[in-house]
Amino acid sequence: MPRTTEAPILPDVLCPGLALVFCGTAAGRRSAAEHAYYAHPGNLFWRALFEAGLTPRLFVPLEFPRLPEHGIGLTDLAKRHSGNDNELPRDAFDVPALVAKIERFAPRLLAFTSKNAARTALGRHVSRYGQQDERIGDTRLFVLPSPSGQARGHWSLEPWRALADAYIAARTEQSHTG
Repeated sequence: MPRTTEAPILPDVLCPGLALVFCGTAAGRRSAAEHAYYAHPGNLFWRALFEAGLTPRLFVPLEFPRLPEHGIGLTDLAKRHSGNDNELPRDAFDVPALVAKIERFAPRLLAFTSKNAARTALGRHVSRYGQQDERIGDTRLFVLPSPSGQARGHWSLEPWRALADAYIAARTEQSHTG
């Protein structure tokens, strides 16, 4: 069963100067229980970060607060609900709050960790992975295959590698401008 709370299930990991922010739909049951993003052992998120070249080593879920050291942040569309996407109420997703956070912190890139997260945030069908045409302010948007074990049939590391290329370019650009 999904869980609903007054406080956020997982804290946002956001600050000024990030090159990249990942946005999922909601914390899964295991992530909520362990108070860590992408905590289920079958979730490929942490492995994908490392294998795509976004982090210098393989992090474990409880190390999520260290991602800003690498210019990376985390958030979810549903901050007060946890569970599988199909179990969450329609009003669980707070798109205006996401947009406000991205406008406030202005990361160079925002990557949705599933087509469902992107569809919810963008309000349209998402047909392809990779960079999208729209932006939030100056933030470029990417859609990635879900790292969830439940979505294994759609898994590919290639869009994550394309994101890593854009991330490296964004980090290089940031180091030259400030």
